[in-house]
This record gives sequence, C-alpha cells and structure tokens, in this order.
Amino acid sequence: MNNKDHFKFSTGVVAYPVFFVLTIWLVFWFEVRFGFNFSKYGIYPQTLKGLRGVLLSPFIHGDIQHIYHNTIPFFVLSMALFYFYRPIAWKVVLFGILFSGFLTWCIGRPSYHIGASGLIYVLVSFTFFKGVFAKHYRLIALSLLVVFLYGSMIWYTLPIEKGISWEGHMAGLITGVFFALFFRKEIAKPKKYVWEQDDYNEDNDPFLKHFDEDGNFIENLEIEEKLPKINYTYKENKD
Repeated sequence: MNNKDHFKFSTGVVAYPVFFVLTIWLVFWFEVRFGFNFSKYGIYPQTLKGLRGVLLSPFIHGDIQHIYHNTIPFFVLSMALFYFYRPIAWKVVLFGILFSGFLTWCIGRPSYHIGASGLIYVLVSFTFFKGVFAKHYRLIALSLLVVFLYGSMIWYTLPIEKGISWEGHMAGLITGVFFALFFRKEIAKPKKYVWEQDDYNEDNDPFLKHFDEDGNFIENLEIEEKLPKINYTYKENKD
C-alpha cells in the first residue's frame, strides 16, 4: 500500500476521535443528570445477558475520575491511529471493541466490567507492535512515544489493584498484538533506494553513468552530454 494512504491528514483524524469522546461524555452526563446507573449494561463474564456489554461497556464509566483517565489517552491514541493507519483505523477500533470485549467476557471475574480501557489497551498494543513490525522510521518513532507516555500501563494487565478490570486490560493487550500481526500487509513500507527496486537496471542508473567499466570517474560527464555532437573532418594540405 502506498505511504500516502497512511501518512495523510484529514478532518477525520480529529473529527472521529472527538465524536467518540463526546459520545462517552454524553452517556455519563445522562447518567448523572437523570440519576441512572448503566453499570448493569457492562460485560458480565460467562452469562448470555452479559454479552451485551461487549458493545456497550466502552461507553459506560463509574465516576468522573474513571472517564477522565480513559478519554484523554483514547483521544490521543485514536488521533495517531487515524493519521498513521487511516485505511485500517475503523477496523482496529470496531473489531478491537468486539474482540477485546468478548475475550474479557471469556476470562473475566463474575463482576460488571465497564469502561473504554480495554479499547485503549488495544490501541497502545497495536500502535507499539505495528511500528516495530513495520521498521519504518515514523512508525518506530510513534512506538517509542507510546512507550514513553503509556508504558507504565503494562502493570495494570496484572491483578495488582482492587476494583480494576485487569482482565479487560489483558484482553486489549492481546487483541492489539493480534491486530498488529494480522494487518502486517497493511504496513507502510519505507521508500526503497533505486538499486533496491524490482525494475532496477544498471544501464539506466544515473549514478553509474559517471563511472567507466573499470570504475574510474568520468569527469565533466554532464557537460559532455550537453555539448552538440560535431563531426570533425580534415583535408590534407598539399601545398
């Protein structure tokens, strides 16, 4: 795939993350304003009713601190996703919600699992490993930035703090790695040098034209090529 399809700014780079974040805050505002509690619509593992949370849980948060800590990193990571991986960004987001949610439903404790943190771990994991697999300087730089900003999140994939769904985090991490492998063909490739291209021909190489067959540099090649070709003749002077 052409690099231009990846590294391209568009209104969707900002608009889509903003829309998603505003939707999450709107749901939270509705809960607070009208006294609802949507936690029961989260993922409840190993129950048929709890499957609805696979789709709904990313939009449900317990308190202001929970929603704040989720929406800020999601906004940053999703913007990076839509800028650097625009052709597959929606696939990563939508299938990330489904896969990480279903995996949480499979391995989670018997409790309601809510919040967008599972999707955030999908984005962190996908962005990091995708850059490593790509070997593209821009994507590697993005991977290093993600590690610098969110590397400490790896600890929350372990049961170290009560009340946090480490299963959802682990599910997101695994899903992100899987996506990085699955979408490997979609990785933007760095530009090849002339001699690395499939249609490379030494006879047409503008650099090699400056050297003769023995490897000696030909001076003033460009000037000689621009001079008109003149056929010189002479007549023998018999006087």
